[in-house]
Amino acid sequence: MTILDRIILLLTGLTAIYLIWRFYTRHTKEQARYNIYYAMSFVVLLVSGLLLIFLGWDILASPYILTVATLIPLGISMGLMHQFMPQYAKAYSWFSLVGLLAIAITSIADMPLKSVAVPVFHGVAGLIIVGLPLMRCIKGEAPKGFGLVGVGGILISLGGMALAFLNAGKQLLFFSGDVVMAILAPLLLLMALAFTWGFVKDIKASE
Repeated sequence: MTILDRIILLLTGLTAIYLIWRFYTRHTKEQARYNIYYAMSFVVLLVSGLLLIFLGWDILASPYILTVATLIPLGISMGLMHQFMPQYAKAYSWFSLVGLLAIAITSIADMPLKSVAVPVFHGVAGLIIVGLPLMRCIKGEAPKGFGLVGVGGILISLGGMALAFLNAGKQLLFFSGDVVMAILAPLLLLMALAFTWGFVKDIKASE
């Protein structure tokens, strides 16, 4: 990992801290559960970024890191479901729990089903993160900038799927190991900035 990668990861962490603070501030006013899910996701992003800074890219091969990192898309998607589709939130919470356990068990035990569990559950979470914000913006039910949450979802899905395929011993499109390592730090920063812009627009609209 280069010095530039570490600087970019540090900026990603600072962005995550800012967003965690904004969610905490809104939660103190609204006491809404979705703020907790959002904040949890970015706490995981912050911790993951710090681990990468100190331990390097090699930790990405750890099944434990893959399991913990799964909390990022699952947490954001659960927050979106609780905020905008509460009638389906309970069912999706159970789906997310099953997904987390499936990814943890198949990854730690190095089971062949890992190559199925990771794309399926990450894919569903990614579709929610991309689809819900964009749909609400198209319908005029959310501030325009909120659609950038969907852009963040596209970026996290690309990075997550590429890493999942690499961990499974396969390659997604042109995302070879060298390509993934070269773009991962900037991808994480762009993802964090897109999420921050979109969620802050939503937070300001509710103030």
